[in-house]
Amino acid sequence: MNIPSSGLRCAASSGSSPDRSGLRGFTLIELMITVAIVALLASIAYPAYLDSVLKGRRAEGRSALLNLLQQQERFYTQTGSYMSFAQEATGPNGTIRIAGDPSNTGGQTIPFKTQSGDGGLGTGAYQLSAAACTGVTLNECISLSAVPRRADAAAGTLTVTSAGAKSCSVSGSKVCW
Repeated sequence: MNIPSSGLRCAASSGSSPDRSGLRGFTLIELMITVAIVALLASIAYPAYLDSVLKGRRAEGRSALLNLLQQQERFYTQTGSYMSFAQEATGPNGTIRIAGDPSNTGGQTIPFKTQSGDGGLGTGAYQLSAAACTGVTLNECISLSAVPRRADAAAGTLTVTSAGAKSCSVSGSKVCW
């Protein structure tokens, strides 16, 4: 019986060295060049990727602050005063912590989101807080802050007030707003 050859060669089983003239593959130098090219591309792309992720987190923080400001304005319209809360507020919407109460059982429920993002507690990129503007009461002005959970050397803490002032903790930064 005559079987057509497919172009592949096998080594002889008699212990002689195989004929490698028809075998194809990559040499070690070709593989090393490929790895070097991939490493070069990754070293350029990875920092750009991290920068894009950081920009996305900042956008999430800005959006959360403006949403919280809108909710605070509604609260002000209904009650005649803004509500302050610390960034450590807990619970789904947060609870105002009472000094000296380690179990946090006597706090007042906050009707706002206390973190950025739509995930569960502790998943947002920023923790939100609200306090009276410097030198005035909660009946006059509120200052909202978004503190990043991961360090952001370019912007730091984002801040907006009910008077319309926007800033960040890094002075002279152009990436804040």
